[in-house]
Amino acid sequence: MDDDQNRTPGPETADDGSYVIEDTGESIEEIEQEMEKAAQEAVADDDGPGGGAGSGGGDSLHAENQQLKDRYLRTLADFENFRKRSEREKNDFRRYAVAESMREILPVLDNFDRALEHAEGGDDFHKGVLLIYKQLFDALQKSGLKAIEDGGVRFDPNIHEAVIREEDPSVPNHTVTAILQKGYFLHDRLLRPALVKVAVGGTEEAPPTA
Repeated sequence: MDDDQNRTPGPETADDGSYVIEDTGESIEEIEQEMEKAAQEAVADDDGPGGGAGSGGGDSLHAENQQLKDRYLRTLADFENFRKRSEREKNDFRRYAVAESMREILPVLDNFDRALEHAEGGDDFHKGVLLIYKQLFDALQKSGLKAIEDGGVRFDPNIHEAVIREEDPSVPNHTVTAILQKGYFLHDRLLRPALVKVAVGGTEEAPPTA
């Protein structure tokens, strides 16, 4: 039987001396274990009989083993970084996978806001709509939805979109005086900016930030 058929699948050496990892269907953990074992064997070969610097051939073998150890350690470090990056990407996917569904629900929340704004406070209809709205919003909050609804803060182009500019010297310049449509975050990512009315013509004293 040929030696190629008996050879265990593993890293192959490229023309530049670096290692190329073939896709063998193994998990990252299995590949790491194989590479760590190979690195340990390289260390054992280096420290064992014939590994010392007793001759010119021994010096050459020592240097070659050292290079192999360095390459394995670098490859192991690359795999560790890859595993951490993959874990972060999986976590981000789980956190933000509902983003598009959330965007489709935002107009429903807007309609609730309009209904509550125009309903007479205190009557049974208002109380019922408010109860349903709170139940829906509480469920969405558990998935990471957060509203941008604070007025009286400094205009922030990262989270606000100014649709009305109004002369109002009674407040500092660039103060958000009204939220015309709420904005939303999904966890720490902006899902939709808030549409706001901004005051101009006042002092340059900075209002609080959002």
